Amino acid sequence: MKSINKSTILNIIRFHGPISRVEIAKMTKLTPPTVTNIVGELIESGIVLEQKRGESTGGRKPILLTINQSAFQVIGVYVSAHRVRGAVCNLNGRVVEESERPIPPNPTAEQFLQTVQEVIQRLATGIQQRQIPLLGIGVGMHGLVDPDQGISLFAPNLALSDIPLRAVLEERFDVPVTVENDVRAMALAESWFGQGRSLADFICVHVGSGIGAGIFSAGSLVHGPSFTAGEVGHTMIDAAGPRCSCGNTGCLEAFASGPAMERRAQEKLRHGSHSLLREQLQGEWEKLSGSDLTVAAQAGDDFAQKILADTGRYLGIGLANLVNLLNPRRIILNGGVFAAGDYVLDSLKKTVHERSLTLPAADVTIVVSDLGKRAGTIGASTLVLKKMFQPQ
Repeated sequence: MKSINKSTILNIIRFHGPISRVEIAKMTKLTPPTVTNIVGELIESGIVLEQKRGESTGGRKPILLTINQSAFQVIGVYVSAHRVRGAVCNLNGRVVEESERPIPPNPTAEQFLQTVQEVIQRLATGIQQRQIPLLGIGVGMHGLVDPDQGISLFAPNLALSDIPLRAVLEERFDVPVTVENDVRAMALAESWFGQGRSLADFICVHVGSGIGAGIFSAGSLVHGPSFTAGEVGHTMIDAAGPRCSCGNTGCLEAFASGPAMERRAQEKLRHGSHSLLREQLQGEWEKLSGSDLTVAAQAGDDFAQKILADTGRYLGIGLANLVNLLNPRRIILNGGVFAAGDYVLDSLKKTVHERSLTLPAADVTIVVSDLGKRAGTIGASTLVLKKMFQPQ
């Protein structure tokens, strides 16, 4: 019970600080002596600081408490399709240091694990030099993940299965390791530090090499018994559509992922579509990237604008299904395609509101994450912070 009370008080200070002991007692329903004793222990351990005096309500000005953001540091690792990105964060989620490495083509499990460990080791060395304790390591891993066992069950872009990430990393670095699906980790980052803060029901959708969702319902991440909740990329939007990497046809991912958008544009250019990109690519259509489409659209290219608008429409169909099924308050979008801004978002939002039921469509807001490319590493770091501030 004391451990639970301590975490409760820590989380109150994190979320509402600077805050007084009296206010903490009111919010937690704990007795003032209990709050005073626990706060004293937290101050003695260096996790909490007495900051300044607040406004008086008739007696002495209360001393306000805040989290000592430098008491510990955590390492967050985001494993995408092609790269391992790592970041050191403090207890407030602020990024202190970053590192990344490419994943070798067609890696073995050993080569992949070596790449992850190299990124972590570089960051851990910096923490050691700063003489700050390392609280733990969080890993946001693409694909199917068993967070209970800390295992990557299947990483489709690496063609690897059953990688014991937690066991390997805990043995190497001797700190607690938490492993989670990458987009669920992003959703956790949004809940703590982004546009999901204070919301109990929202969905984070990441569009990259694949399309995934992290679902918050009643204040908790949804996993499902097989840990596959949120695989929105493999919901069908057109039964007659192209074949998806999962083997099905017509999946959202086969229409609207980054590679799918690029393939659609390349095919149209190959068959003679007029565009500014023809001169740029000189027939090397396979070199076309999503950023090329964005630049061309901004330069007024009708072809690029239509490709991006179609991508937004496909995404809108998939998101309308989520809105009708789960009735979220907010959908938070993340991924490189959203750098195109309204060229994608206008058709996306229009489609969601046309294809969703009236009541949930009126309740939902659709926004682009302000955590950007750091959402994955901040989310992975937040996995560790959650163990400290919200252990239950």
